Amino acid sequence: MESFDMSSMAASIGVSVAVLRFLLCFVATIPVSFAWRFVPSRLGKHVYSAASGAFLSYLSFGFSSNLHFLVPMTIGYASMAIYRPMCGFVTFFLGFAYLIGCHVFYMSGDAWKEGGIDSTGALMVLTLKVISCSINYNDGMLKEETLREAQKKNRLVRMPSLIEYFGYCLCCGSHFAGPVFEMKDYLEWTEEKGIWAVSGKGKGPSPYGATLRAILQAGICMALYLYLVPQFPLTRFTEPVYEEWGFWRRFGYQYMAGFTARWKYYFIWSISEASIIISGLGFSGWTDENTQTKAKWDRAKNVDILGVELAKSAVQIPLVWNIQVSTWLRHYVYERIVKPGKKAGFFQLLATQTVSAVWHGLYPGYIIFFVQSALMIDGSKAIYRWQQAMPPKMAMLRNFMVFINFFYTVLVLNYSSVGFMVLSLHETLVAYKSVYFIGTVVPVVVILLSYLVPVKPVRPKTRKEE
Repeated sequence: MESFDMSSMAASIGVSVAVLRFLLCFVATIPVSFAWRFVPSRLGKHVYSAASGAFLSYLSFGFSSNLHFLVPMTIGYASMAIYRPMCGFVTFFLGFAYLIGCHVFYMSGDAWKEGGIDSTGALMVLTLKVISCSINYNDGMLKEETLREAQKKNRLVRMPSLIEYFGYCLCCGSHFAGPVFEMKDYLEWTEEKGIWAVSGKGKGPSPYGATLRAILQAGICMALYLYLVPQFPLTRFTEPVYEEWGFWRRFGYQYMAGFTARWKYYFIWSISEASIIISGLGFSGWTDENTQTKAKWDRAKNVDILGVELAKSAVQIPLVWNIQVSTWLRHYVYERIVKPGKKAGFFQLLATQTVSAVWHGLYPGYIIFFVQSALMIDGSKAIYRWQQAMPPKMAMLRNFMVFINFFYTVLVLNYSSVGFMVLSLHETLVAYKSVYFIGTVVPVVVILLSYLVPVKPVRPKTRKEE
C-alpha cells in the first residue's frame, strides 16, 4: 500500500519514486534542523548533526550512501592526523579522485537528466567540506602575516575531534545540496561563540520570518518549474521540428530551456536556505550592530534569483549563482594558484572553471559549459573596460554599453547552459550548431578585440584640498 501511495504521489507531480523519497527527506531537513536548537550540550549537538544527516541519507539513498560518504571523510581526517603539512593537498586530490570515480561508476549525470537520483550530489558537497577543513588545518601551521584575509578567518589551529568532524560533515541542513560552510563557523555556531554568542540582551536573532520567506520562495519556484518543464523539454533539441524553426525561435527556445531548468535549482537552494536559517547556522550578523534589530542570513544564501536573471555582467553570475560553491572555488582554487605579487588572469579563471566542471562530473557538456563560462566572463570584463573608458559626458553611450553587456550575458549564458543540461557531446554540438555557435563566436571575438583595442579607464581628476 505504501509503495502504491508513493507511486501515485510521484506520478501526480511527474517524478520517480526515488526522487519523491529524496524530496520528502530533503524537505524534512527543515524540521530536523529546527530540532537541533533544542538539543542540550555541545556533544549532543555534534552527535545529533551527524546522526540526523546519516539517517536522512539512509532513507533517501540507502545504506551504501553512508559508506560512500565515509571514504572522503576518512581521507580528510587521516591526512590531518598523519601529515599536517600536506593534508590539504592530499585531501584535495584523493577526495576529487574518489568523487570522479563515483561520477563515472554511477553515471550520475545521466541519472539526474532522466529524472533519477543518487547520493553523488550529497557526495559533491561533502567533498568540498572535507577539502576546506584539511586546507584550513594546514593553514593553521602558517604564519598569520603571510595569509590572506579569508585564510586568517577560516584557519584551524587545532585539529577537530572526530565527533566534531562527523557533525560538520553530515550536518543535515547542508548535507544534501549545500550550502558549503567552514568548519570554524560550524564550531562557533555549535559552541555559541563569535557572532552566535548570546548578546547582552539575552536572546539571539529570530529565524522564523526569514525561514518562512525561503519556504514561500521554494514553493513558487517549484510551481513555476512544474508548469514550465512540460512545455520546454530538452529532447526538443534533437527533434525534426526544432530544425524547421528559424534562428530567433531556436535561440528563444534555448533561453526558455535554460530559464526553466534554473527554477529547479532555485527550489532546491531555497529549501536548503530554510534549513540552514532555522537551525541558526545561517546567521551572518546584524545590519546594525548597535541596535541589533535586523539580522542577516547571508551564510544560508546560495542564489539571488533576480541577480541571476537580471545580471548586468557575466562577472556577476558567480556572485549570485551557487554562491557558496563559488566562494569555495575562489578561496581554495582561484586565489591559491595566483603567484604572490601577481594579478589573476584568464589562466586562473579557466583553471577554476575546469575544477568546477570536474566536480560536477566528467561529461562533455559540463566541460564545454565551464570553458564557455570562462570565455563569457572574460568577454564581459572587456565590455566593462570599454564602458569605463568612456568619459562621463558620454552618459548615453555608457548606458548603452551597460545594455550591451546585459544582452551579451543573457545570450552567452543561456546558449552555454544547454551543454550543462543535455550533457552529451552530440546533443550539445547539435544545439550550438543550430544557432551557428553564436555563444562561442561572440565571446572569442570580444576577447580578441580587447587585445586589438586596449583601453584604460577614465579616472576623474581629484581636486586638491585648499
